[in-house]
Amino acid sequence: MKRACGILMPIFSLPGNYGTGCFSAKAYEFVDRLKRAGQSYWQILPLGPTGYGDSPYQSFSSFAGNPYFIDLDELAEQGLLRREMLENMDWGADPRYVDYGKLWENRERALREAFHNFQVIQEGLTQDQESEASAGQLTKARYEAELSALNEETRNYCLYQTIKTAQGGSCFSEWEDALRLRERAALEQFREQHAQELAFYEWVQVVFHFQWRKLKGYANRNGVQIIGDMPIYVSQDSADAWAHPELFQMDTDAKPLKLAGCPPDYFSPDGQLWGNPLYDWNHHRKSGYAWWIRRMEYAFSVYDVVRVDHFRAFDEYYAISAKESDARSGVWEPGPGIDFFRALRKHFPKLPIIAEDLGLLTDSVIQLVRDTGFPSMKVLEFAYNSDHQNLYLPHNYGRSCVAYTGTHDNEPLMAWIRSQSGELRLRMIRYQGSEHTPEHELYWDCIRTVLASVADTVIIPMWDYLGAGEEARINTPSAAGGNWRWRMLSHEFDEQLIWHCNMLSEIYGRQTGGAEGSK
Repeated sequence: MKRACGILMPIFSLPGNYGTGCFSAKAYEFVDRLKRAGQSYWQILPLGPTGYGDSPYQSFSSFAGNPYFIDLDELAEQGLLRREMLENMDWGADPRYVDYGKLWENRERALREAFHNFQVIQEGLTQDQESEASAGQLTKARYEAELSALNEETRNYCLYQTIKTAQGGSCFSEWEDALRLRERAALEQFREQHAQELAFYEWVQVVFHFQWRKLKGYANRNGVQIIGDMPIYVSQDSADAWAHPELFQMDTDAKPLKLAGCPPDYFSPDGQLWGNPLYDWNHHRKSGYAWWIRRMEYAFSVYDVVRVDHFRAFDEYYAISAKESDARSGVWEPGPGIDFFRALRKHFPKLPIIAEDLGLLTDSVIQLVRDTGFPSMKVLEFAYNSDHQNLYLPHNYGRSCVAYTGTHDNEPLMAWIRSQSGELRLRMIRYQGSEHTPEHELYWDCIRTVLASVADTVIIPMWDYLGAGEEARINTPSAAGGNWRWRMLSHEFDEQLIWHCNMLSEIYGRQTGGAEGSK
């Protein structure tokens, strides 16, 4: 990664209509503003369909897209939806926050209407009308080509969602044995009986990937690369766990024996029980990490760079018995280590990966990151709570790292500044030379401190550039609700902020080559 900078901005946080940010015109406008602001990267959160708690880190599949992100305006322009219908739906009262209850009620309703109209329209098209369709439209022939190209694991997700719907939304662990254990005859019979429902979920995935490729292509052509995010674990309620129980520490009934989590740390004094099934690394090793190779192939098809979340679990992972109700009794067990990454390198000429190595940093974790050669993460909000040897202080950075003021799990910068003790704040002020900076502008000194560092790449969250407070917090780890909701308003990334971002990018030499070659 060359010396450059970018902005962290979840898709759902984009402004726009219909309750959530999506692949709409506002996303293209955001790309335009990133370019004018001198930014080479747009970092997003995972794109998968969200499950428990609306978290992008608890997805129904590692190989599928979130239907909430499909641009409904584009479907309306293609005659698949009536604008009056969209405008009369209740998408929530506050444009500042996503109302997931309203999305759940109305997004799928709108998509089902569009799917029905798509089928009707395509059946009535003549060959001449189809040939005259624009490149941005999914004609019948184009749709069939896209459908046949769907990833096999994406198809598994579509079948999973079809069964899940028929089962009243329950996790596969509660399904009847024949479907839970994927008996061939039962699955074939189910496909035949629910062909139309299965076709709907396949259509949703085709439209999602079709729209996302257009947006990503537009970003790449404008010199902006996409940094995606890969949760290391899959959800227990997922097509991944259902389709491949042998990959996880499960019993013969496909129920987990051990679950993922973390011990007490900065975010959670009592630790966290995430509930994700843990990998059977011996099985993965014997298969040559075949499933992981497929997962990385899919990730590199939708992102330019992949931030791998909870990277330390490749060295050691925290295992909690499925019988336990909290994370305090967990134990550390060995992960696959460097063997895993050597296997990946045999299949990928380049591995554009960022290691999310935050949390408990043991010597072996630090060594693993070094051995892989991946850039690690540095977060300024962790920098001032100890002495001058703190790894997150900018004078301790190496070039091969990605520096942040904070992440989606941190408090927004201004909220963090206001919550610190007088002693820590004084240390920060002295380090940054902020003695004469008014409190309400201290966030700019933090941003400049990170941009001025030797870190090859710097990513600043959009909410930090806006100087937002606690109201903009994306996620509070271990909090069951109220997360993943904040949205930027249309007027906030304005000309003055674009100018300011561009000026800082130029001053600190982060426009001297930008992101490495776009795909």
